[in-house]
Amino acid sequence: MRRHHSVEKVGGTSMAATATLFDNVLIAGRSGGDLYNRIFVVSAYAGMTDLLLENKKSGEPGVYGHFVDDDDAGAWRAAMERVRAAMRARNAEMFARPESRAEADRFVDARVDAVAACLDDLARLRSHGRFSLKDQFVTVRELLAGIGEAHSAHSTALLLCDRDVNARFVDLTLWDEDDVRSLDARIEEAFAAIDLRTTLPIVTGYAGCEGGMVRRYARGYTEMTFSRIAVLTGAREAIIHKEFHLSSADPKLVGERWARKIGRTNYDVADQLANLGMEAIHPGAGRGLRQSGIPLRVRNSFDREDAGTLVTGDYVSDVPRVEIVTGLRQMQALQFFEQDMVGVKGYDAAILAALTRHKLWIVSKSSNANTITHYLSANAAAVNRAAAELQDQYPDASITAQPVAMVSVIGSDISRPGLVTEALRALDAAGVPMIAMQHQIRNVDVQFLVAPRDFDTAVRALHKVLVEDGALVEDEAAPAEDRRAA
Repeated sequence: MRRHHSVEKVGGTSMAATATLFDNVLIAGRSGGDLYNRIFVVSAYAGMTDLLLENKKSGEPGVYGHFVDDDDAGAWRAAMERVRAAMRARNAEMFARPESRAEADRFVDARVDAVAACLDDLARLRSHGRFSLKDQFVTVRELLAGIGEAHSAHSTALLLCDRDVNARFVDLTLWDEDDVRSLDARIEEAFAAIDLRTTLPIVTGYAGCEGGMVRRYARGYTEMTFSRIAVLTGAREAIIHKEFHLSSADPKLVGERWARKIGRTNYDVADQLANLGMEAIHPGAGRGLRQSGIPLRVRNSFDREDAGTLVTGDYVSDVPRVEIVTGLRQMQALQFFEQDMVGVKGYDAAILAALTRHKLWIVSKSSNANTITHYLSANAAAVNRAAAELQDQYPDASITAQPVAMVSVIGSDISRPGLVTEALRALDAAGVPMIAMQHQIRNVDVQFLVAPRDFDTAVRALHKVLVEDGALVEDEAAPAEDRRAA
């Protein structure tokens, strides 16, 4: 039975803006019973998981990276101390009440010391030379990942209690537990005795469970926890709080004046965004919400009064329109040409098997009588390794890879007549040569493949003609050069 509560996820950047988070999200003017019937699933504070695992963007190693490399016995220990110092510094910024800060610091020390002791034990085993720890590295990664969310959830619950809110720290990290149950079983046990009418649960985004969250979902594990809690507790709505609105394009590219909040869309669009690597919602998390009929709302943590963008399963815009222009700046196009392919089965399956073995993310693909092209979100080295394997298997084939960028125009219904023609004209006028184009029958997206150097120009050109020129703007009299400068 559907209840009356919401399940809400807070991202790392929003978590780090603690005062704003309390003013706009956690408290936001509420008092008494209005504070409850909400469940919050929290990410680690911004930058903390980077220190624990590795920097998501640069790849700079954290504790995990140093431990696996084993270049210097003291490197991972120093990295762990940096984590401790960062968490204590965060506590110092947040807590005004000395007793609460001391409790938060004790919690951090206990977690860091215990994990460091585990790694010390593994390091001693490795030093003997007879033990291979390769199989244990996944467990180490899982263990480290949970520290960040445990810290943020514990501190947030403490801060709420200091404000006379009946908050409860819900630790799903499997700390000091021997059994590894399914994610669903762990969630159901945790919430069995919680009365949401009088208690505000603050839940770790990481959950220790069968199969491993990081192994299965990489850095998207928090959204999976969030989604399963919403489904299993029968939430009326799932809400993600981010540091930005879900907008019609990156405001840094098209200008904040011209980027528009989407407002309404559907899960089909959310899937397209996830496929392009946009941080709207993990595709697995969206699937569970969609199947359970739970609407998803994406809100801006820094815009308290705005309702954000509502994502539902059945929404279709009243008038066909483009809702967002986005894409991938760096991709690889793997082209497989074989003259003898015509009428022969098996080529496609062999290519897919090779891409799977090399763990390459397929964004899109196309084919004709003798050519199959896969557009991959991967670096050139990884794609070249897959191409070399295929070349060995098919010595007569011509297999090439080249860097490309993809700009995708997406909407719940983009069947507006002339849309593709307008887009092609806009790209031509902007001096952007098109390498390829994909237009799906479902009329949810059109993908334009261009050179990586033309990505920014293509996004601006397509956004202007398909979004800006198709809606009222605040200053229609502004000269064209002023609009582009904005």
